[in-house]
Amino acid sequence: MARRYYFRSRKGATAIEYTLIAAGIALAIVVAVFTFGDMLNVTFFTRLPEALGL
Repeated sequence: MARRYYFRSRKGATAIEYTLIAAGIALAIVVAVFTFGDMLNVTFFTRLPEALGL
């Protein structure tokens, strides 16, 4: 009987869907950091202080 309830329950499917969404967002963040990380580092720590006269 417990097995039937387990397979009919939708709670597990919803948790898996949210996990997949979170994994997709995390993957997008990682790709953005690896793609633009060096450029942002140069911009914020080299060009910006020069532009501000620091």
